[in-house]
Amino acid sequence: MALLRLLLLPFRAPMLLLLAAVSVYEGMQWSRPASAAAAELAQLSSLFWSLDLLHALLVVVVCTLFDLLLKQLANLMAASRVVSLVVTLLLVTVGGLYLLDLKVLTNLLILACAVLLARLDLARVRVSPPPLVLAVSMSTLVLLGAGFGRWLAWEASG
Repeated sequence: MALLRLLLLPFRAPMLLLLAAVSVYEGMQWSRPASAAAAELAQLSSLFWSLDLLHALLVVVVCTLFDLLLKQLANLMAASRVVSLVVTLLLVTVGGLYLLDLKVLTNLLILACAVLLARLDLARVRVSPPPLVLAVSMSTLVLLGAGFGRWLAWEASG
């Protein structure tokens, strides 16, 4: 019975299907070279792909474990002024670097919105797994979808 409820979950919470579709689309976008100069960097394509997957994984973890991360960050920043300054400076610097490359920021914002909508939909149907289980399951869904999107892009181009 529990397996049937798990299999019917995407139909009860359709934002999970939206998250899967967004991750497939992002996987197709990430596998496409950004410019003609990217053809010269074909040897580094696996490195770029790994970085894109790392970004996606980071977005999913932050969006699913946000309350736990925020609580730990607040405790860390309350420890001392130096730690507070270092953490704030690090966050502003990393945020500024992402703002410099708007294409990455746009893709990550779309993925973050899809993850948050899926979490909201799961809360609507009263499915609340432990945060770590939710992070692992959504990360798996996003990474499998991105891999499928990359495979689709390779099949279409090759």
